[in-house]
Amino acid sequence: MTVNIVIEGVGKVYRGGHTALEGVDLRIGPGMTGLLGPNGAGKTTLMRILTGVLRPTSGRVRIGDHDLATSAGRTAVKRMLGYLPQELALYPDLTAREFLDYIALLKGIDDKRARHEQVEALVGQVGLEDHRARRVGGFSGGMKRRLGIAQALLGDPRLIVVDEPTSGLDPQERMRFRALLAGLGRDRIMILSTHILDDVAQTCPRVCVLNEGRVRYHETTAGLTEAAAGRTYRLVSNTRPEHGTVVNAVSRPEGTEYRLVGPPPPGAQLVNPSLEDGYVALLQQSQNPANVMR
Repeated sequence: MTVNIVIEGVGKVYRGGHTALEGVDLRIGPGMTGLLGPNGAGKTTLMRILTGVLRPTSGRVRIGDHDLATSAGRTAVKRMLGYLPQELALYPDLTAREFLDYIALLKGIDDKRARHEQVEALVGQVGLEDHRARRVGGFSGGMKRRLGIAQALLGDPRLIVVDEPTSGLDPQERMRFRALLAGLGRDRIMILSTHILDDVAQTCPRVCVLNEGRVRYHETTAGLTEAAAGRTYRLVSNTRPEHGTVVNAVSRPEGTEYRLVGPPPPGAQLVNPSLEDGYVALLQQSQNPANVMR
């Protein structure tokens, strides 16, 4: 069954008057969608609303046939949800198999044989088959994240929300985890919230960018890169550029090599943009509502 997320006019105002989301309209279909935005953009609030933890102040959210404004709708969505938070509480004295069996029970998978089959299949899917009997307390950070994905996949959820999945991982584990994520989003909705733009570039065909509680972009990842076309420059200099936004700076024998987006300083060379450049360009444009990309 194909499931879509439909978000219409969603706003969230916390006590004290802080507006976290304002007029959010989104339609998210199957596949992997990256969720980007600076700190305070509203990403965590949106994820908490989608997982049924938080109620919006205004607007409507439907996931499949379920309306999150109703208790029955929120209960139904939680049954079809897999969630990997940034910090997953693990039980260090349990083995990987025991931990997954316990989470499966909490998810209502009562049949012992079905539970065993799911646990064994998922341990293999995330590459932990040789560590199924090892206590979780001895796992590396990457192994814990893979175990986290395995628990999120219990019950074959139609919606998976993943928060900062590669944060703190070494490069090899990050590559392995990206490959795992990329294979999961074919026939279900998968939302990946991250500050690491390369994770989105490698795994997500579509991306949504939030800033100051509003949707600034919701289209293809390649299209976001193009937001910086003709505006990305390289400059080698001994002084920091006075114009534009510096995206990256690398020390060279001849001086510091700056990569920047915006008005070019004298001597700058135009270069092809990356996703990071497009993201910076979009945030620059979003300061003027008339320039927001859709």
